[in-house]
Amino acid sequence: MSESGVRQRKKSAGDGKPRKVKIPHSSQTGVNQHNRMWARLVLIVGIAVVVYFTTFRTREKKFATQKETLELRTQKLDCSKPYFEEIAKYSGCIPVYCGRFVSDTIVSQEEVEILLNLARSGFKFGRSSGGASILDLHSGALSKETQFVNIYKLPEAKQIFTTDHINTYKLVKEKVRQAVSDNFKINRDTLFLTHPTFFSRLTNESAKTIHDEYWHPHIDKDTYSSFHYTTLLYLTDFGKDFLGGRFVFIDSPGKHNKTNVFIEPKVGRVSGFTSGAENVHHVEQVTSGVRYAITISFTCNKEHAMVDPQFAIEEDDEP
Repeated sequence: MSESGVRQRKKSAGDGKPRKVKIPHSSQTGVNQHNRMWARLVLIVGIAVVVYFTTFRTREKKFATQKETLELRTQKLDCSKPYFEEIAKYSGCIPVYCGRFVSDTIVSQEEVEILLNLARSGFKFGRSSGGASILDLHSGALSKETQFVNIYKLPEAKQIFTTDHINTYKLVKEKVRQAVSDNFKINRDTLFLTHPTFFSRLTNESAKTIHDEYWHPHIDKDTYSSFHYTTLLYLTDFGKDFLGGRFVFIDSPGKHNKTNVFIEPKVGRVSGFTSGAENVHHVEQVTSGVRYAITISFTCNKEHAMVDPQFAIEEDDEP
């Protein structure tokens, strides 16, 4: 083969360097569309994740922990419309704002010890089989397995109520009423104790009746129409005497976004709040130990007022 022929063959065979393969225009368009489709899908998934976690998340906020000692902590809220329209009928009892407060300085440790002794003594005569027991000193209602009995009908209960019990219960109730008056800037004389006001004893026993299911979110004004102001006095310590059992307000600034604002019970701690829909709440289930507290309820409607308990045993009528 001639030299010129060899050069011609080398030229046609190439110089050994890789050559770019041209892709037809239609194929290149398909690849670009495919890449754009995946990019859009990733973007959509990313947006969905962000929306989910910002729209449906539940945040947790501490209002009062067991380790704190609070002179007073408050949170102001807008009154729910039905609550404000209803309470507006009662001059002198209208709060300057709705909301909630917590204080550890209203009730003394000695007073708490006396009331805890009263509660424990009373519950010796009856407890719910489902873990949520009540003792209402005004009506005499005492949980007994899946029913209620009247503690004033039990002759053996005569030994429960001492002078210290009676005087301390009445004094503490008045201290709490004054705290509600002070915090919501209302006339103390327009506040009346109302039913139900009771001691509670919560454990981790499985619920046997609807009365044992204390953990459902609710609005006090819907449950008890007479309520205008709700208070609780805690007689035992979260994290020491029991676990679980925190008191939780459920605030919903958006349609789905929720904030759980919790109070950890502490011996002698008093919490109070307006009873309308601005304060949806529940109590977490107790997981161990025993949680004691007193619910003290107030109304602005004198027709729903109740007197102090008589602490007396009613004798059965003679035949």
